[in-house]
Amino acid sequence: MTPFTIQRNNFLTQNIQGFYHTDFGGVELPNNPNFLYKLKNDPHHNWSALRIQQAQQEFRNALIIDLPAILAQVNKNSITVCVVPRAKAENTYRANQLLFKSTIKLVVETLAGFNDGTNYIQRHTNTKTTHIRQPVEGFNNDGLLPYVGITNATCHISDDVIGKDILLIDDIYTRNVNIDEDAIQALLTKGASSVTFYAIGNTVLRH
Repeated sequence: MTPFTIQRNNFLTQNIQGFYHTDFGGVELPNNPNFLYKLKNDPHHNWSALRIQQAQQEFRNALIIDLPAILAQVNKNSITVCVVPRAKAENTYRANQLLFKSTIKLVVETLAGFNDGTNYIQRHTNTKTTHIRQPVEGFNNDGLLPYVGITNATCHISDDVIGKDILLIDDIYTRNVNIDEDAIQALLTKGASSVTFYAIGNTVLRH
């Protein structure tokens, strides 16, 4: 696990402490967290049940190691875990396309010092899926790309975040996409006491 700082910008009014599990640069990169593709289980993939189960286990292993280490580094007695929602409205996904969030929930429920807030941010309006750049047959990538305030405009955020120290988790952090920055700011604006960020993958530049 590696610490880094998310810098304030037009989407975010303050610097935020972040952590990531490993670099993300493509399937051929050593140690690339390829299990993330299987947790999304997008329609253009056809993963077997066994490969999905293996991906969940890899993800659990990473969380079990990293989350307690993050809690120690931020020097909090407890922290509430929220998840950046997928790009489309939640009710448009099958349960096996929401395995990233459901796996986090299962792990958080077993760890001391962590509170489950995985359902505190719920997407109700489609946004554009930023990791799908080319047209995919049978997939309607409607919605807008990230803009300032997109989280508040397209999600319901529970009042339960008010006054809480939040650990916001996403699968991949990519600088300048700004969906994570906007989600962090939405939590702060809602009244979260603090927000720390964690991603499994941190996108690295490819040459």
